[in-house]
Amino acid sequence: MKNKFLKLSVMFVVALCTLTTVASSASAASVVVGAKNFTESQVVSEIYALALEKEGFKVSRKQSISSSVIPTAIKKGQIDLYPEYTGTALLTILKGKMTTDPDQAYQKVKAGLAKQGLTALPYAPGNDGQGIAMRASVAKKYGIRTISDLQRHAEKIRFASQGEFDKRTDGLAGLAKKYGDFKFKSNKVYDNALKYQILSQGKADATPAYTTEGQLASKKYVVLKDDKNFWPPYNLMPIVTTKVAKQNPKLVKTINQIDRKLTTKTLIKLNKQVDLDKHSYKSVAKKWYQANFD
Repeated sequence: MKNKFLKLSVMFVVALCTLTTVASSASAASVVVGAKNFTESQVVSEIYALALEKEGFKVSRKQSISSSVIPTAIKKGQIDLYPEYTGTALLTILKGKMTTDPDQAYQKVKAGLAKQGLTALPYAPGNDGQGIAMRASVAKKYGIRTISDLQRHAEKIRFASQGEFDKRTDGLAGLAKKYGDFKFKSNKVYDNALKYQILSQGKADATPAYTTEGQLASKKYVVLKDDKNFWPPYNLMPIVTTKVAKQNPKLVKTINQIDRKLTTKTLIKLNKQVDLDKHSYKSVAKKWYQANFD
């Protein structure tokens, strides 16, 4: 009789555990994580996905969405979360006025997106903004550390442009209004994909850059300081639908923990591992996540 009771008790516990597991699985929140169609967005998006899966979320991935399409995708509920940038959200999505203060830009974005049913989570320290990269040896030779220094020594510098950069209001034309004319020794147009090759071959000395490009991990190049704060901040900033954010505070907490560790230096290393070292973005994301959170 005692053994029979014991067996029934064991069966009851097993059944209860099974039911609990099934219920837990059934109640797990589903989240669709999106990414734009470039390396950094894909790596960061995959890190988000891995972190959420670790917290018990059912995660679907939608990678390589066009930058022009992804804001519409999240508004329509086709995705729930994706990594954006403060400057892009302010200038492109909200059509707002440029500001060079990171906190001010974020607050404007946060308020603007809230009206669209979207929540801008706190931005990361990593800034994938515009800049000017130089061969480190040439910068050292002429004592060039800032864009003001570059303007003063422009007649000694060969500039590798991408054509349209020279005319853009957020390119050389705008820089000239802020810093003065850049009378470069030469200014030739090259394909953007070849710019670091051109610099490494000694055919040019400076070029437009994005501040988290993988090539900048090399000590051969330096990014000049925008000492007059011409360019707006492009800090990495997660956007999530307000509905999902309110229903899943654990999601918000998890993504915020990730973003606090995504510095500019970290983003450069992650991009380098994919674009230069030729690892898959999934393996790079997984390795970084396991090293920092597992």
